[in-house]
Amino acid sequence: MLKELPGYIAILFILTTIATLAMLHLAVRRSPAYAAKSTSILAGLLAWLLLQGVLSVNGIYKDTLSMPPKFLSAVLPPLVTMIILFATRSGRKFMDSLPLSTLTWLNIVRIPVEIGLYWLFIHETIPQLMTFEGRNFDIISGITAPLIAWLGFARNKLSPKVILAWNIICLLLVLNVVIHGVLSVPTPFQQFAFDQPNIAVLYFPFIWLPAFIVPVVIFTHLVSIRQLVSGKR
Repeated sequence: MLKELPGYIAILFILTTIATLAMLHLAVRRSPAYAAKSTSILAGLLAWLLLQGVLSVNGIYKDTLSMPPKFLSAVLPPLVTMIILFATRSGRKFMDSLPLSTLTWLNIVRIPVEIGLYWLFIHETIPQLMTFEGRNFDIISGITAPLIAWLGFARNKLSPKVILAWNIICLLLVLNVVIHGVLSVPTPFQQFAFDQPNIAVLYFPFIWLPAFIVPVVIFTHLVSIRQLVSGKR
């Protein structure tokens, strides 16, 4: 953990991670086909969080000059998992069974994430471009998520096309942050923020942002887009 940071920032990220995990677990439990497997899936996710916590606490990710960057071991497994889900019949069946309303509500976690990122910027551990004062507009997704969930699913006031458009826009917003965040980490591939690089994500508990929270958010949009385009909503 970055010792110079106030403890409330770490607490915020820990609680946000727990909230993301809880909402994803709830989505699986509400899946008619996979509710029985929700405990096993939860155990796997907890093991992944524990592994990333141990690696970051032991300073594995502080070595940013190695090739390939060790940071990739935090972000590639979630990416590979999503590819496998989309490439396999069982994976697609699993994604099509998840309730869109719960996946939409999950995106509220982006509000505390953005607040936490701003605090990290103030304490000079991430660049300004990763905050809503820079090139990060992802807080819009978190603010609008409850509105879309309520009007679109609780009240059925929004058409699938509107919900689809929202998911596409929010996916682009989070990908914008991902690109700037990855290219701001002090690795051989760094392109931005050389004066104040993105170092917070190399430490506990902030490693959970690229290793878990962001992949889950991207996953919710990809699943929602797939269901809406295929008419499986």
